Amino acid sequence: MAYNIAVLPGDGIGPEVMAQALRVLKVVEEKFGFSCNLTEGLIGGAGYDAAGHPLPEETKEICLKSDAVFLGSIGGPKWENLPPELTPELGGLLALRKLLNLYANIRPAVIYEELKEMSPLSERILTDKVDFVTVRELAYGVYFGQPKMLEEDEAFDTMRYRKENVEQIARAAFDIAMKRDKRVTSVDKANVLSSSKLWRRVVEEVAKEYPEVTLNHQYVDNAAMQLMLNPLQYDVILTTNLFGDILSDESAAICGSLGMLPSASYGESISLYEPSGGSAPDIAGKNIANPIAQILSLAMMLESSFNEDAAAKAIRDAVDKAVTGGQRTGDIACGGKSITCSQMGDILCQYIKEA
Repeated sequence: MAYNIAVLPGDGIGPEVMAQALRVLKVVEEKFGFSCNLTEGLIGGAGYDAAGHPLPEETKEICLKSDAVFLGSIGGPKWENLPPELTPELGGLLALRKLLNLYANIRPAVIYEELKEMSPLSERILTDKVDFVTVRELAYGVYFGQPKMLEEDEAFDTMRYRKENVEQIARAAFDIAMKRDKRVTSVDKANVLSSSKLWRRVVEEVAKEYPEVTLNHQYVDNAAMQLMLNPLQYDVILTTNLFGDILSDESAAICGSLGMLPSASYGESISLYEPSGGSAPDIAGKNIANPIAQILSLAMMLESSFNEDAAAKAIRDAVDKAVTGGQRTGDIACGGKSITCSQMGDILCQYIKEA
């Protein structure tokens, strides 16, 4: 089986961590008997510098012809003062999300026992391994609802959801829960917002399609507090665009290092996979970046887009073995000895081969 993948290395540390992820991909291709056709494209600052736009037409064509898009980190201070439509974030990433009709952002959050000291949370709270996923609606809600207005002394936005929007994202969350511990926490503000009242009602209707999954609800203010007080209670968090934007970043913060956290954005036909962290231009080219988030994003792609579950598991097992065995890049070394970006790639490739 051959899969077509659009590879967009991005900016800053993007190309070097992407290089390690592609090494890992080559190893699992050989071990598990599938193949990938990789087509590289420019995006973000690299796209602007080379083609005058953060999402060049050639890159659009590459992505639309692919089975999945594998993206590195984008952006950096060099491009911050460009017109908004030419910045890596708005003209690049957000435009790509729109092009691919992405509707769900999936952000795993894991705190390893061995890395608890990286978390700002106390050991009293972290009595076991934290492992949950935030499923954020990505295409509707207050960011995209119309009408909007901004005047000198007044402004407003519109938080709008239709039943089918909520059904789509809810099913994505419940499908993920079915592969995990079968628990969904839906986060809304149904005590105040009309859109949240609809959200809660539709989520409860969808839950009936998944009798094995336990559903409970939390208001967003309580959820923000509970993430700090008891993150162990969560398996899958389902929430709106705005609330998910905030809660997924809070989830990343309690994990201690963005270099460990992958993400996926689901589309109806093409999905996108990328690390949660930024392009870290201050360490770009120094071979010290943590490639694990990019490599775990690869595992998400193999599992979710291509059903190569065994290959995805092999990657995650290799990462677990490295982290628990003390082989870590500087951001997660906890004051101990650290290894380089490429050495982490070496170790993970070797562990997968030996498994």
